[in-house]
Amino acid sequence: MPEGVESNCEKRKVESNSLSLFELGIPQLEEGPISVKISKGRSPVIDVGAIDKIKLGHIKVLPEISKIKEHTTVFDNGDEHQFDAIIFATGYKNVATKYLKDYNSIFLEDGTLVNWKGENGLYAARFSKKGIVGISMDAIAITDNIKTVKGDKI
Repeated sequence: MPEGVESNCEKRKVESNSLSLFELGIPQLEEGPISVKISKGRSPVIDVGAIDKIKLGHIKVLPEISKIKEHTTVFDNGDEHQFDAIIFATGYKNVATKYLKDYNSIFLEDGTLVNWKGENGLYAARFSKKGIVGISMDAIAITDNIKTVKGDKI
């Protein structure tokens, strides 16, 4: 496919629904999704339901995390926020261990996820051999656990 064609096609497809992913705070890929699959062996994925939740303001897109402190999370743009729980939806390559000091309850040294629930409100959904079904199972378990801990506050 000629250079830039797939990126433009993807951008037009999303823009036809009013806002581009970039306008929603999601950075645009330097390469198109097919090129990323060929060059890196992975595929960028975003759920259309998530896009709708972002547009409605139910999900806020934030920049990359630069540091996790005891009670707050610092982002690349310098903003600092406090959260009740952090859920790493890491996809194919997990770099969460570079942010966390104590990750042994949830990740191996190489970033491999060993459990969906860690300590101190840390959760992760994994893209395992079960694929999307595995992510869904982890997401349901995480949501149920947060509801148990937080009650009707969420």
